[in-house]
Amino acid sequence: MYDVIIVGGGVAGLTAGIYAKRAGMNALLFEQMFPGGQIATTYMVENYPGFIEPISGPDLAMKLEEHARKFNLDIMYDQVMNLNIDGKIKKVITNKGEYEAKTLILAMGAQPKMLGLDKEQKFRGRGVSYCATCDAMFYKGQDVAVVGGGDTALTDAIYLAQYANRVYLIHRRDEFRASQILQDRVMKNDKIHVIWNSNVESILGEEKVTGIRIRNKINNDMEDIELQGMFVAIGIQPNNELIIDKVKTTDSGFAIVNENMETDIPGVFVAGDLRQKPLWQIITAASDGAIAAMAAQRYIIEKFEEGLSGN
Repeated sequence: MYDVIIVGGGVAGLTAGIYAKRAGMNALLFEQMFPGGQIATTYMVENYPGFIEPISGPDLAMKLEEHARKFNLDIMYDQVMNLNIDGKIKKVITNKGEYEAKTLILAMGAQPKMLGLDKEQKFRGRGVSYCATCDAMFYKGQDVAVVGGGDTALTDAIYLAQYANRVYLIHRRDEFRASQILQDRVMKNDKIHVIWNSNVESILGEEKVTGIRIRNKINNDMEDIELQGMFVAIGIQPNNELIIDKVKTTDSGFAIVNENMETDIPGVFVAGDLRQKPLWQIITAASDGAIAAMAAQRYIIEKFEEGLSGN
C-alpha cells in the first residue's frame, strides 16, 4: 500500500510527487498520456519565476518530469478508470490493476471548453483546433481565427501570426481580459485583426473548415470570413469524471477544497486546475501540489493510524 497515490502528471501532480518523495513518502503517480498537462501544449512560458528567458511549455514539462524522477517518484502511464474513496484505505482502479493508498492527490487538470457549434466536433483536426502550438505549422501562409479574449487566446494569436498569413482574433466583448503586455503585443502585430463584440455563429465547409460566420452583438449583422483554421480559446472545464458525486464540487464541476487542498472526504486532496480557485496558472498549480503533498503527510501522521485503530 502506498502512502499517497497521485492521479495526473501535470504541474500540480508532478510537484506533489516531488514534495512527497522529499518528505520520505511512498508515492505513485498515474498519468494517462504525457507529463506536463496543459503546459505541454503551451508555446512559451514567460511568467514562471526563475526562468528569466522564456521557456517552451514542452521543455518545462520535461524538466518537471526529470526533477520528479530524480527523487525516484514512481510514474506509471496508465488510465485510471475508477476511484473508491469512501473507506479509510483509498483504491485506484486502472486498466492494469487495482492499487491502494492511505491518501489520494487528484490532479487531473482541465481541458479547453468547446463553442458548441454544429460542425465543431466533426471538423476537429480538419480546421478546428484547441492547441495553437500543436497545429500552427499546418496553417503556414493561410488565414485563421482565434476565438477568445483571455491570456490563452492572445498568446495563441501571437504565436499563430508567426506562421499564418492573417489571424482574426474574435472576442465577444469590447475589451480583452488578458494581461496588458499581451494586449500591447496583439495591437502592434500587423497580422492580427481584432473583431470586437462578435460571436461565431457557424462553421462553414463540407469536408473541412473553409470559413466561419460571425454575428456582431451590437447590430446583429452577419459576416462570413474565408479561412482555413479556427482555434478555440475560451476557457477550461475540469476533467472531473472520476470525482463527480464523490467529492463536493461547484456548479461548474470544479472541486471545492480548503487552503490545505482537502476535499470533504478525509484523505482525499485536489490540486491544480481541477479545483475551484481565482487563478489557474502554472505557479498556482505548483503551489497546490506542494501544499497537497504536505497536507497528505500530515493527515497520515495525525489521522490515518488513529482512524484505523478506531475501526
